[in-house]
Amino acid sequence: MEDARQLCVIGAAQHTDRDGDAPEPLISWERRAHEAAAGLESVLPQIDSLQVVYCHSWPYDDPTGRLATALGAQPRHQVYSGIGGTTPQELVNATAESMLRGELELALICSAEGLATLRNAKRDGRRLPWSHRKSSPFPWDPPHQSELAHNVLQAWETFPLWDTARRARLGASLTADAAEAATMMAAMSQVAASNPHAWRRTAYDAAAVGAPTADNRYVGWPYTKREVAVMDVDMSAALLLATREKADALGVPEDRRLYLRGWAYAEDPASIAERDDMSRSAAMAVAGRRALANAGVGLDDLGAFDLYSCFPSSVRLECDALGLALDDPRGLTITGGLPFAGGPASAYLMHVIATAFDRLSTASGDVLVTGVGMHLAKHVAAVWSGRPGCATLPAPGEAQALQAEVEAQQPRRHVLTTWSGPASVCAYTVAHGRDGAPVQGLLVLDTAQGRALARVHDADLLAEAESTELVDRDVVVTTDGERNVARW
Repeated sequence: MEDARQLCVIGAAQHTDRDGDAPEPLISWERRAHEAAAGLESVLPQIDSLQVVYCHSWPYDDPTGRLATALGAQPRHQVYSGIGGTTPQELVNATAESMLRGELELALICSAEGLATLRNAKRDGRRLPWSHRKSSPFPWDPPHQSELAHNVLQAWETFPLWDTARRARLGASLTADAAEAATMMAAMSQVAASNPHAWRRTAYDAAAVGAPTADNRYVGWPYTKREVAVMDVDMSAALLLATREKADALGVPEDRRLYLRGWAYAEDPASIAERDDMSRSAAMAVAGRRALANAGVGLDDLGAFDLYSCFPSSVRLECDALGLALDDPRGLTITGGLPFAGGPASAYLMHVIATAFDRLSTASGDVLVTGVGMHLAKHVAAVWSGRPGCATLPAPGEAQALQAEVEAQQPRRHVLTTWSGPASVCAYTVAHGRDGAPVQGLLVLDTAQGRALARVHDADLLAEAESTELVDRDVVVTTDGERNVARW
């Protein structure tokens, strides 16, 4: 049943500064807000809700308050988000639920990152003249003690783990698996090449994506630079959201509305080694199926996808979870993906939704959008459409039921901080330095008493790890302080 309080995007804007000298985020938020409200300028002071995606570039003392003042608005509802790739869609989902409850009519969400400008300033020894700085604790949950002990903090070192586990489960060779990933990501670069907002607008073939070279080194093997999200970007976006009833009152044409039809969220264990099956994501499958069901559509009904693409593993596990082919003719991205369109920290989905809005006049069909947060732990899925259709509040207890379904499908493994003795490899990767040389390996191990992490430092073993399948290999682990070290 259609609801007059259903959320729709009635304005969107996005911008990419490629000269490495972007304005400060507060200015970008304000500019994108006015662009999103083009033709509806009078609505900005009327917004009920003002929300800002966490800015990794600059810590403001009062992000939403400063922006509200700049816009001449006094929204009664203000949110400055947490971090993670799911964040923008989570903000939209919460807004949709508030609208369906009759609590909000008009909302604005903004994002901006100046990470390329910040990097350039640090390199040149310059202090940026950005305003209203106030440092605050980084909004994250501390990792598992074993991850801290082994310094497992960077996504480029954890996301390859899922792919090595998946490769072994499928029985693929190292060469074939790498070629599949490179082909998939090269197809995304083709989309980015025609996206005027993409950070990198070069179309690559699979060889240029997957082959390690001086300007395309391995980062976390088996991934090259062109297969990982580029975060040092200067990108900003804004979304103007309204109930269908409010859009009618404002005179917004039906063909300039992007409706949120269905959505869902679920989580895998936050600790990487806790996951029973390292080659699959139960939360992706649960969230994806529920979002489609809530929207009343199936995979065959969709016209396009944007699957979160920070690394090849996120895309491949999403496709596995959805039952979608990696070479589906509809494509897997509408922007070009995070390695090419750009991965502005927690804000990528802002640009996906803005792109979906821009496509209203040129493309038909519903779009399934997914987001991934932290180390493949948080998962969101949403169906966007140019048609209103049905949209209803989640049933009471739905979130808890979805999470219970995940837990039933993906039992948690006990994780040891230290381990000495025999073990078997269930996933691994090799970190490379800026000179392209391998630095150290990271193994996820099955032991007689639970899961464990271990490092590998021996150069010969690192070379072997990149030329021979290590999954299911028996290794011997010793402890070095709080850190495990593996040999074979």
